[in-house]
Amino acid sequence: MSQLTLYNGRPVNEEGRLAKEIRTYDLLDTLGIPYQRVDHEAANTMEACEEIDQVLGIFICKNLFLCNHQKTKFYLLMMPGDKPFKTKELSSQIHSARLSFAPESYMEEFLDITPGSVSVMGLMNDTDNQVQLLVDEDVYNSDVLGCHPCINTSSLKISSQDIWEKFLPAVHHEPWIVHLEGNV
Repeated sequence: MSQLTLYNGRPVNEEGRLAKEIRTYDLLDTLGIPYQRVDHEAANTMEACEEIDQVLGIFICKNLFLCNHQKTKFYLLMMPGDKPFKTKELSSQIHSARLSFAPESYMEEFLDITPGSVSVMGLMNDTDNQVQLLVDEDVYNSDVLGCHPCINTSSLKISSQDIWEKFLPAVHHEPWIVHLEGNV
């Protein structure tokens, strides 16, 4: 990646940016939520996010879009990037057996995001509350969060408190706090 620059707030020039990204900035600004932003090449993996997270001064947060076997219940899991994901550990806490990664079509339908761009910000597009937000307690208790504005060519740094107390109520979602051990 080239030299990354940290900006406060939305881009001055919105040309070439997707409508869903601009809607994210519009909502954050309307809610009075300050944020810092880094623009970058598409970041599709946790490794690609490492340099971005260093510029933002945050730890990597992994976002997984999951569903039950019947594809009738959908979950967005936010967890520390360095914790391994174990379906059995999560399944027992949320009483949903046989969790797996949800098909891409549901991600686009419910959250208006594509693989590599999964983010809590996508919940603003889930107006029918099809997706339950699951948050690992380590992420929930962190001071700041890093997330994509519904596209993986920008990353945001936002106060966790603003996410829990302003953003989620505004988009009519409540987090379900889970405890993931993360032991290998």
